[in-house]
Amino acid sequence: MIENKPHVLIIGAGFTGCATAHDLALRGCKVTVIERGEIASGTSGRTHGLLHSGGRYCVKDKEAAIECIDENILLRQISHQFIEFNGGLFIALTDEDLAFASDFEAGANACHIPIERLTPAQALKLEPGINPNLLLAYTVPDGTFDPLRLALGFAATAKQNGAKFYTHHEVCSLLINGQGNVNGVHVLNRHADREYDLGADLVINAAGAWAAKAIGKYGTSIPVIPTPGIMVAYDQRLIQRVVNRLAPPGDGDILIPQRRMVVIGTTSYEVEDPDYIPVLDDQVEEMYRQAVNLVPGVKNTKMRGAYMSARPLIGSTSAGRSLTRTFKCYDHKTMDNLDGLITITGGKATTCRAMAEKTADLACSKLGISAPCQTRQVPLVSYREYYRP
Repeated sequence: MIENKPHVLIIGAGFTGCATAHDLALRGCKVTVIERGEIASGTSGRTHGLLHSGGRYCVKDKEAAIECIDENILLRQISHQFIEFNGGLFIALTDEDLAFASDFEAGANACHIPIERLTPAQALKLEPGINPNLLLAYTVPDGTFDPLRLALGFAATAKQNGAKFYTHHEVCSLLINGQGNVNGVHVLNRHADREYDLGADLVINAAGAWAAKAIGKYGTSIPVIPTPGIMVAYDQRLIQRVVNRLAPPGDGDILIPQRRMVVIGTTSYEVEDPDYIPVLDDQVEEMYRQAVNLVPGVKNTKMRGAYMSARPLIGSTSAGRSLTRTFKCYDHKTMDNLDGLITITGGKATTCRAMAEKTADLACSKLGISAPCQTRQVPLVSYREYYRP
């Protein structure tokens, strides 16, 4: 009966929070999601929308690369309505890029990422807008997705299976019982300006770059470094495929077609507070230079907008490109002797379903539930269903 279902409360309604709600609802849990803004109003709503093939990480971060290609394939099956599977190119523009090609080929093969080597003429025939001075190119199975619709697709499917979403609800504090365990949260309903308690059998912190901020005052140890990046959108769709620089990850090395625009990303630097991140003019200018280098036609466009996204990178000593792009699930019973609390963080939009599966596995283990994950097979419903009664 429904009153006997274990109650899991999830903090954060980005990709990971919504996907975790979907997973746990399918496993028979009572699920409540609280979000201080709207669905995907944090990092998830500010991504450039790249469905990663893993090619970007296959040389230096093979774990993340394998996660990306595996989930790329799965997301195309369960959420194809939100994805434009248009493919991608990695292009070499300098001798240094050309020297990276052998490492890229070896990394892609090691991570089972399908690639094809192209001559400059072959690449230009596929994508005439790229820099005509390229030296070499590879095809990769990249794609693009609509960030808001993907998050809403997970949320809508979770709602159909009984999950409840409370937007504009902010966590004020964790509820700690007499045994020193977490058994809910104290929240502020920002619309009604009213505070109250929400009890739960287990709390999952899926606040991403805000993970430490959401629960940090309880002595919890979460090695997450908020690492923002600046992206710039231009008002013409100059390419049909994702165009990547054939080089180690750097600033402004991905140009992505999104609807009638192209988006260049991204920079990488660290901050202490993910709520206050400026969009810096010099970084916007650098994104423009790199975009023109990849696709010269960008110089004939107008800037549609510049924005930032605070990525929750996992690390403990230094931020930026050196940090892994994989994800980790933390049981605070093991880490901090604070039972009833799990944190999931790191990762990418492409891997949100896998992050949810790992989190739900741990949650079910703690709650004594033996139900298997079903999200590999269950298609997501239309994002529109989230708004239907």
